[in-house]
Amino acid sequence: MKKQLLTTTAAIAMVGGAATAQEWNLDWGGYYNMDVLYNDASGNNIPSNVDLDGINIHQNGEIHFKPNVTLDNGMTFGVVVEMEAANAGGGADGIDESYMYIESDTMGRVEVGSENSAGYKLSTGAPSVGYGINSPSATAFHPIAFSPVGTGQGRTAFGSSFTEVAGNNDTARISYYTPSFNGFTAGVSYAPTGNTNVVNSGLVDRNVATNDIFDIGVNYSQTFGNVDMTLSARWGTGDAGTDQTFVNNGPDGIADTSDDVYSVNATQPGDPETWAVGGRMAVAGFTFGGSYAENETGAQFGIGDNEGWSLGATYDLAGPWTVGFDTYQGEATVANIASGAAANVKDEYEAYQIGAERELGAGVAWRIYAIQSETSRKSGALNAFGTGVSKLKVESTAVGTGIRLNF
Repeated sequence: MKKQLLTTTAAIAMVGGAATAQEWNLDWGGYYNMDVLYNDASGNNIPSNVDLDGINIHQNGEIHFKPNVTLDNGMTFGVVVEMEAANAGGGADGIDESYMYIESDTMGRVEVGSENSAGYKLSTGAPSVGYGINSPSATAFHPIAFSPVGTGQGRTAFGSSFTEVAGNNDTARISYYTPSFNGFTAGVSYAPTGNTNVVNSGLVDRNVATNDIFDIGVNYSQTFGNVDMTLSARWGTGDAGTDQTFVNNGPDGIADTSDDVYSVNATQPGDPETWAVGGRMAVAGFTFGGSYAENETGAQFGIGDNEGWSLGATYDLAGPWTVGFDTYQGEATVANIASGAAANVKDEYEAYQIGAERELGAGVAWRIYAIQSETSRKSGALNAFGTGVSKLKVESTAVGTGIRLNF
């Protein structure tokens, strides 16, 4: 018994010293945005029997549970669980992110669980007043989001400069962030697979889908006199797996056993990558900023590759008002002559916003805004989508107002 007690004491000492009765902080917070918008939608990619004009009510909120405890040695252990405030949000059960962290002033911060990468979290982009159009969640102001492109553009540069490798989102990963050195912070992340969203990664078949995802990001934020500046850069890549073709069931004649014969295809997918840079500068009430990002799918001839950029400015008026203008524009390759297609085909997305926001109190703001957006698919062939039709498009004009709560 004495030996066991000594062993236990030694183990406690290894993780930072003897334990005392610390109190857990049962912190919580979150945000809730409620907007009422009027949309006017048009374009030849909206079916003639569909009417999308009219009032749209959009809610977006999360409750964040953040229990944590700080030990006598200064190390903090905590958990973050973010629950969506609407059905079908986040993961299958409405959990957006869920992870554990360990941090201290000298060690930095380690996060393990379902969360965005260090590259994503350290990125910055154009300032915005209003709904926030540098986002993969455009359904509030663009009635058929990213149509005619369809799904699959979330967390890629087509719709936002806040990118992830192959557009993964809140997959199980481990991240490390350095302490801030005179405003400079670096982070690195690893995820076994990009195919999970707030679930355990489990065993990963590294011959299929994107796996072994690495990300790195840096952020520098500093004040020079009366000028505040933030700069960011990120890069990430993953393994695309191996394309194989089934040959036969092998000597035992039984399918799905270890002697099955497969041949490795001569043409293999390239590894997906993403990179982005961004910056902001604030002086005399003005804030200027922008960002640029790219996603490469690794597919032959650059099919699916996309890029995008943001640009914007805001101004703090005397009193509680802030006004601003920003834009986001993205482009994706659908087909090209190099791939054997008859013509080059590109998807394009652009959105412009002007807005104003008034602070009403602690964590309470009222905002008004107008957004003009268009998504299109353009072909170099004159009759690609019908006689004389070489472009499909959806346009939307939205005017909205809403209350933004942060708590």
